Amino acid sequence: MPEEVLEQAREEMLDWHGSGMSVMEMSHRGKEFMSIADKAESALRELANIPTNYKVLFLQGGASSQFAVVPMNLLGGNAQADYVHTGQWSRKAASEADQYCSVHITATSEQDGFNSVPPLEQWHISPGTAYVHYTPNETIGGVEFQWTPDLSAAPGGNIPLVADMSSNFLSRPFDVSKFGLIYAGAQKNVGPAGLVIVIIREDLLAIPPLPGTPTMYRYKTHADHASMYNTPPTYAIYIMGLVMEWLKKQGGLAAIEQRNIAKAKLIYDLIDASSFYHCPVSRSDRSRMNVPFTLSDFGLDETFLKQAQAHGLLQLKGHRSVGGMRASIYNAMPLEGVQTLVTFMREFEKNHV
Repeated sequence: MPEEVLEQAREEMLDWHGSGMSVMEMSHRGKEFMSIADKAESALRELANIPTNYKVLFLQGGASSQFAVVPMNLLGGNAQADYVHTGQWSRKAASEADQYCSVHITATSEQDGFNSVPPLEQWHISPGTAYVHYTPNETIGGVEFQWTPDLSAAPGGNIPLVADMSSNFLSRPFDVSKFGLIYAGAQKNVGPAGLVIVIIREDLLAIPPLPGTPTMYRYKTHADHASMYNTPPTYAIYIMGLVMEWLKKQGGLAAIEQRNIAKAKLIYDLIDASSFYHCPVSRSDRSRMNVPFTLSDFGLDETFLKQAQAHGLLQLKGHRSVGGMRASIYNAMPLEGVQTLVTFMREFEKNHV
């Protein structure tokens, strides 16, 4: 979270704008909170240049709930959906969808250990598939799409592109019109956990959900009620609105992208110039959000982590499935924080070679 946002939230914790209430005490249908939600959506629409024929939904359950909600709402009468498999999060999405339809793996990078993105020319999209789902950034493996798939030439044409943007949402400009549906958990770049943002093209709301789909799991339910069918995650929406304003002050998505490129470059340049550190991900597909790396001597891992913590560098341990280290450098991470990490990595290498 940006420090500026946390400071503002602290100042407004007990009394939001003279209302005499904390945001957490407000009725979600009261004029105070409605103004907060409206402002948050307007700022998001402005930042991401969201077309008017797309609905923005503020939902609960996190992005993992959307692994089921997407097929429930988009399959219609179709029995198949296509998934691109680039790591653990795309695998989980496909596995969940498999409970509702036949999942076709359109493309995968499993053959190289999920260290790259499969090029579009290698995708085999099923004719008539309900949609194509992909994960633009895999947090665990540190693989990120640097391009948006164009499905205009796919068999059958006009196939909705669905993206789980949880870990790189608003980290760069993106063309919403190329997607049928985007979903993103807020907890990486947007706000606290508990809020998931869904951006859905309006025509997709006309698809009949699978029989038995609960009312709360129907996108149309929330679109028809402006995300107020039930009590939404109010405080998370409030914080999201503050983050949107912070992003606007930074210069918008084009400016934050340049900052993210600069931060990632500092770490990758150090790794590539070293024989002590190694990043397995293909250079063209490296994530700007999550930088995985290993040490030449795995026996030094715990020493590295302990000394890093002593320097104020926290949560660098890699995911248990891949080991090593992982530096997550989301939007709110300042350049100075990355510079501190790079300085520490240089010193650690110098002392252990």
